[in-house]
Amino acid sequence: MFARLAVNIPAISGIFDYAIPPELALQIKAGCLVVVPFGNQTVQGIVIELTESSSIQNPKSIIDLLDPAPVLTPPQIALAIRMAETTLNPLASMVSLMIPTGLSQQADISYELRDTSFQETNSKVASRIIDLLKERGILRGRQIDSHFAKVDWRKTANMLVKKGVLSAKNVLPAPRVRPKYIRVAQLSVKPEAAEAEMESLGSTKQTLARRQAALRFLIHQPDAINLSWIYAETGCNIADLQELEERGLIRLFENEIFRDPLGKIEKQTTSDELTLTSEQTSALQQITSAFSFQPSAFLLYGVTGSGKTEIYLRAAEEVIQKGKQVIVLVPEIALTPQLVRRFLSRFPGQVGLVHSKLSEGERYDTWRRARDGRLNVIIGARSALFSPLPNIGLIVVDECHDSSYYQAEPPYYNAMTSAQDYARLCGAVCVMGSATPTIEQRFQAEHSDMQMLGLPNRVTDSALPPVQVVDMREELKNGNRGIFSRSLTESLAETISRGEQTIIFLNRRGTATYIFCRDCGHVLKCPNCETPLTLHIENKEQLLCHHCGYTRKRPGKCPQCSSEQIREYGLGSEKVEADIKAMFPQARTLRWDWDTTRSKDAHEIILTHFANHQADVLIGTQMLAKGLDLPMVTLVGIVLADVGLNLPDPFASEKVFQTLTQVAGRAGRSARGGKVILQTFMPEHYAIQFAAQHDVNGFYERELEYRKQLGYPPYARLARLEYRHKDNVKAEDEANKLAGRLKIKIEAEKRHQTELIGPVPSFFAKDNSEYRWQIVVRGPDPVSLLRDIKPSDWKIEIDPISLL
Repeated sequence: MFARLAVNIPAISGIFDYAIPPELALQIKAGCLVVVPFGNQTVQGIVIELTESSSIQNPKSIIDLLDPAPVLTPPQIALAIRMAETTLNPLASMVSLMIPTGLSQQADISYELRDTSFQETNSKVASRIIDLLKERGILRGRQIDSHFAKVDWRKTANMLVKKGVLSAKNVLPAPRVRPKYIRVAQLSVKPEAAEAEMESLGSTKQTLARRQAALRFLIHQPDAINLSWIYAETGCNIADLQELEERGLIRLFENEIFRDPLGKIEKQTTSDELTLTSEQTSALQQITSAFSFQPSAFLLYGVTGSGKTEIYLRAAEEVIQKGKQVIVLVPEIALTPQLVRRFLSRFPGQVGLVHSKLSEGERYDTWRRARDGRLNVIIGARSALFSPLPNIGLIVVDECHDSSYYQAEPPYYNAMTSAQDYARLCGAVCVMGSATPTIEQRFQAEHSDMQMLGLPNRVTDSALPPVQVVDMREELKNGNRGIFSRSLTESLAETISRGEQTIIFLNRRGTATYIFCRDCGHVLKCPNCETPLTLHIENKEQLLCHHCGYTRKRPGKCPQCSSEQIREYGLGSEKVEADIKAMFPQARTLRWDWDTTRSKDAHEIILTHFANHQADVLIGTQMLAKGLDLPMVTLVGIVLADVGLNLPDPFASEKVFQTLTQVAGRAGRSARGGKVILQTFMPEHYAIQFAAQHDVNGFYERELEYRKQLGYPPYARLARLEYRHKDNVKAEDEANKLAGRLKIKIEAEKRHQTELIGPVPSFFAKDNSEYRWQIVVRGPDPVSLLRDIKPSDWKIEIDPISLL
């Protein structure tokens, strides 16, 4: 027998044949994780399929099997192949998404210092490498990477290897994750027998007291218990427990424990079952009928507060009763604790959580429990889609319009479209829910086998909140130069006085958008990205680049003309918070943006504080557009609604409309009602007008016509190709070369409906010291055009969500 493998080297495409040694012949199956030789390296590989013949003579043999159980299910293998075909990523990259971090390991090079007397005077990098290895001993390449940020040290290391100063050898690190065990103790005799030994447990009074306390504690504990609990409760030590074990009264052993991130989440008592509206009942019936007949995909299009989550819960109950499992994808798990708690209360002990903020151990244990069929529901961000559940019956994609389902770093993929493919491969039902589905999703529901289910009304008696559009140009004419219009200031004062809550939305972090010199007009920019630096007052008046993280102190003088007239322009969330505190000193404020939520559990803490009414005003950025249910919020103020409208991106208007509609939906979700005040300098723009009327249908028709005129999705498909280089001339030259090759191929294959846009510099023309050039391919099938021409140094995005 032979095995076809995808090897864990991300840049390598295709699958490779290996012989199966006789001792592993009965153990190796499709989906197994193995160790194999590849060139002069030892690497991990995943068995894609078994075959009785090999396409090459005398293939190398598999070295070892890392896990007796397959790490990928057959539908996962099929999904990885499908994703590799449709996104033009290597199969190994797709497979690596499905293996938990820590278990998946890539080959590395181990460096050791051989000549300790060697002194390098010409190269600072060489001296740093030698000093590091002297101090730390043998290190792997990825360990050295952490000491050399943005420095290419490997060429220098290779030079030192040739000189005999260093030795280098290929290594495959062992998996970093493994099951966790704790030491436990348990009574091993009947309680009466233990009581009979109480007086003979020690020669001194203190020793006797400790051992008696430990033994009595264990008499009342039917199950094995963690030693640290026994120490804390009784004051005994390990020597005492070992003595009790030697006397045959207890036994000490190790128990495996699962690291469960849900253990910290406060359990909610299950409330009485909600009564569904007629609209919810109709939608649920259509979804559940698909479980018994032909599985299909549904777009659950419901306004904010229309009860989509309850439909997910009822559909999940139906699936679990049939012995199958459920995957629920949410845009960002930290922003949806309410949904997680509702699933936990409905399915206690059956829910697993998957997202990037978990430790490697927590992710590994959740992954193993899913693989073993011990969990019925997996909830998480896009990576949760790859949990190895054995028999999936339902995949839910909540807030399916959200851009965070798109992975904007290699390997590029969209979890929303992958979820639809995966559901088909599993024979499962896919339900995508949103109040503002994308134009492509809505078009797909109207022109394919996907069904659209409507929930046009909120489940409570409250209607969607009225939206007041304030023209900030008129405010300026009337002498108001502040951040807030008169209307928003008055409404804010009224809401605070009534003891209700307000959300203030601004799509910008920091204090000021940019810093400039009033004398010469010079704008302070990032040296790596050439984008304006943002002022952050809270961080010692630092200037920060939001692209690459570059920071510097705010200068006292202009670096161009030495003038002291350095001023800040624009506003950010820090500035808005400072102004609210100045106007309403009695109001308790919270800020919720990227800067305040970098620590673990910060999202949960801020949201819990606000939900418990420990703050009156919540100031935030994009995060506020997620599915939050906050009944005490009766006012939403949108400070600058037109941010992003004028970006040269065909999807800009849709993104602004979705964000405004979602944020507006946070108001008036209880009987108290509510209102929204939307401030803008462009009140006539159609995205602003339709958002103010909560008119999703009107926006869809208008935007669809705009896309049709320009030939953008859903009327064509796009592929974005990006080239980066530190030399702008080199980047432009490479972009022109590839564009020439593509034009020849388009003409040769008579692809009359396919065209190139570019090559041109990207909107953000420089990022992290590299110049960016891009080509956009627009046509019916850009994937087939690029499949044979895939340039290795280029980033390729199929169906990108932004052209910036």
